[in-house]
Amino acid sequence: MGYIELKCTPKNKNYPKDIIIARLSEMGFESFVENDCEVLAYIPEDNFRKNSLKNISKKIPEVSFIKKNIKNKNWNAEWESNYSPVIVSGKCIVKAPFHKIKKKYKYEIIIQPKMSFGTGHHETTKLMIGQMLKLNFKDKNVLDMGCGTGVLAIYASMAGAKKIMAIDNNEWAYKNSLENVKNNNASGVKVIFGNARNMRNKKFDIILANINRNILLKDFENYVNSLSINGIILMSGFFTDDICVLKEKATNLKLKLVDKSEKNRWAVLKYIKKGIRHKAKTLNTEPKTYNKI
Repeated sequence: MGYIELKCTPKNKNYPKDIIIARLSEMGFESFVENDCEVLAYIPEDNFRKNSLKNISKKIPEVSFIKKNIKNKNWNAEWESNYSPVIVSGKCIVKAPFHKIKKKYKYEIIIQPKMSFGTGHHETTKLMIGQMLKLNFKDKNVLDMGCGTGVLAIYASMAGAKKIMAIDNNEWAYKNSLENVKNNNASGVKVIFGNARNMRNKKFDIILANINRNILLKDFENYVNSLSINGIILMSGFFTDDICVLKEKATNLKLKLVDKSEKNRWAVLKYIKKGIRHKAKTLNTEPKTYNKI
């Protein structure tokens, strides 16, 4: 399978590259390499046909694009040249198999870098792990929706979760997650090649959804239906500008916002599903009177 490389150069040098990455990820682009002046975006040839270069230019007019066809290649070698380990809150390190790190961390996750998200370098992955470090995963049932490399599912396993369902609709991500789960000896993780339909009729104590705004809004109700009472959902993959629309949707679904984090205009929201409180009936304690016959 061949790939399309899209060279994305902002017309204004101050235009945020994160916006380019976010918009293209919504169109199916799978991997990105940031340089000083541009972003290189990659997508399978078959998927690119759904998004012509003309349409992409209309959606992101602030950027100029140059399309290039490339053959499938050794993406591992491509990544290894500039792939560095990621450390979150001094407790969790996400590293590649070829990294030699002397210092020990409480959680050490090994990710084989390939054409999938979740290597730990993106702000949303760091934000998610940062919030997860605050949660109790002991004996919990967890859903990792849009699992990418499986990094969040692997952390949940290391933190004591009982069962973890990791779902992704991208074949590269699915296969990479299977490999990473095995390499980390992550017990209790079931990786599924699928989508939100696979979580129907199931209940989870914690839902992790690091995807993008449009998919989150589309599947929000499904997440809530699958979340246990007092369950927690962590959502990321969107900009701070998108928080308002997501909060409005969450409010309509009776979720309570309990925490949020932001980094470089990206955000993560933490919600809890509270049970519905029923108003207690007031008992009539006054003695009844009866008419004598």
